[in-house]
Amino acid sequence: MGPMFRYILGSSVKYLASLPALRHHHMLQNRMSTSPPPVAAVCQVTASPDKEANFSACKQLLEEARQQGACMVFLPEGFDYIGSSREETLSLSETLRGDMISRYAQLARKLEVWLSLGGFHERGHDWESDRRIYNSHIIINNKGDIMSVYRKSHLFDVELPEKGVSLKESAFTIPGASLVPPVQTPIGKVGLGVCYDLRFPELSLALQRHGADILTYPSAFTVATGAAHWEVG
Repeated sequence: MGPMFRYILGSSVKYLASLPALRHHHMLQNRMSTSPPPVAAVCQVTASPDKEANFSACKQLLEEARQQGACMVFLPEGFDYIGSSREETLSLSETLRGDMISRYAQLARKLEVWLSLGGFHERGHDWESDRRIYNSHIIINNKGDIMSVYRKSHLFDVELPEKGVSLKESAFTIPGASLVPPVQTPIGKVGLGVCYDLRFPELSLALQRHGADILTYPSAFTVATGAAHWEVG
């Protein structure tokens, strides 16, 4: 049996204990141990180009999740910002050593909570010459250390004229060169993906073979493409 943990869901951060499957897990856990299972919080934000406003909203969610007992908090793809144009998206990007990740590392350390930052606009290693970025999923531990960085492998290029959707992520994003091993966290071994990666089962199978207990695909789909990928239970 895999690891037992509870979920909190934000933006209003609510327990999901009413779900039948989770109730069953809770009953099993209660029979197996008197200690409560660790709590994971999954938060949702509506990001904008305003990085400061986005950080403020995420900070509030992290603080609320920690108050409710979460030991690990998951933020979505584009938690840092969603640009209104390619130019804005590129201009707002930062490196892993920039102010944004530094502030999240400080917050993780202050709150003593692990963070999954699920889609950070990371400036590429050849930024000065090619002006392209990575879409990076970052795990930070409760000491504020970066434990892992996965750069999205499968970039999202789609044309849906009938729905008014035209996206070409590959025009300004560098595909990641490799998978990264699952990360041991307080809620189990977490396998890292991002968004469109979920369409490629080889990634999931590889992570599972390397011991992943949990597979993650933080996403910021459009309405049209999201409906084609997700079924909310």
